[in-house]
Amino acid sequence: MEFKDYYKIMGVSRDASAEEIKRAYRKLARKYHPDVSKEPDAEARFKEINEAYEVLKDPEKRAAYDQLGTRWKAGEDFRPPPDWNVGGFDFGGFEGGPTHFSDFFEALFGGASPFGTRRSPRQGFRMRGENEYARLQISLEEAYRGATRTITLQIPEPDAQGRLVTRTRTLQVRIPAGVTQGQQIRLAGQGAPGIGGGPAGDLFLEIELLAHPLFRLEGRDVYLDLPVTPWEAALGATVSVPTLGGTVDMKIPAGSQSGQKLRLRGRGLPGRSPGDQYVVLQIMTPPAHNEAAKDLYRRMAREMPFNPRSKLGV
Repeated sequence: MEFKDYYKIMGVSRDASAEEIKRAYRKLARKYHPDVSKEPDAEARFKEINEAYEVLKDPEKRAAYDQLGTRWKAGEDFRPPPDWNVGGFDFGGFEGGPTHFSDFFEALFGGASPFGTRRSPRQGFRMRGENEYARLQISLEEAYRGATRTITLQIPEPDAQGRLVTRTRTLQVRIPAGVTQGQQIRLAGQGAPGIGGGPAGDLFLEIELLAHPLFRLEGRDVYLDLPVTPWEAALGATVSVPTLGGTVDMKIPAGSQSGQKLRLRGRGLPGRSPGDQYVVLQIMTPPAHNEAAKDLYRRMAREMPFNPRSKLGV
């Protein structure tokens, strides 16, 4: 079936007031009433206008229609969303007289007879609210330890006239320890409100981890570049290493090379399978800032002949 843009049919904006919609209807009804209009498509346009007005004049039906969003265009092939759950409405007739509804209207709200009454008894109108989505930026320390954050969101809600308005909502959110990049936290019932007593939708917060000055994350594993001296790498040493859980001592094996990775088991993000921390050694050369330091390097060059480019054939 074809999607019908009731706002376009009425020639009003989506935030039009009830009075603006009523004025637009009366103007169009006078223009296209079959008894007086000379327009070739007067009867079809009159039915279309009555249908649009039946929806937009009623706050509940208008709010339900607005839940479909703005992504649809008039004439596009349309099917109601799978969670669309409308029980029924009372139809008390139209200002323009008897009419009938399109397949699009019946798919959303249930059918009506040519005299404006329901074909089935009223069951009440209920529709679940839409889910809402937002991003939540947190630090790597908050992801490791867990935290409680206060967030402020702008949530669309229907007003008394059925227009969607933005309201500010403040929530306390518990961030569980071990959340990862892109993970969603579901807050049940904190999305858009339901209509006609229907349940509210859910709020999904997508975790976005802020960049850290020391650590980088791959899944649940944490990586750290650790500067070491040439003698610590050559002779081996025990050094202090920062982790998300605090500073620990780590043994550097003798003969370690720059770029070598050492693992601290279980020092990554917590979870059912906790991550590890990988320490990537970066050998730093002391500066030759005086003659004594330069003489030491010259002595090393004489007594420790070493060509790191020999494997390259040079």
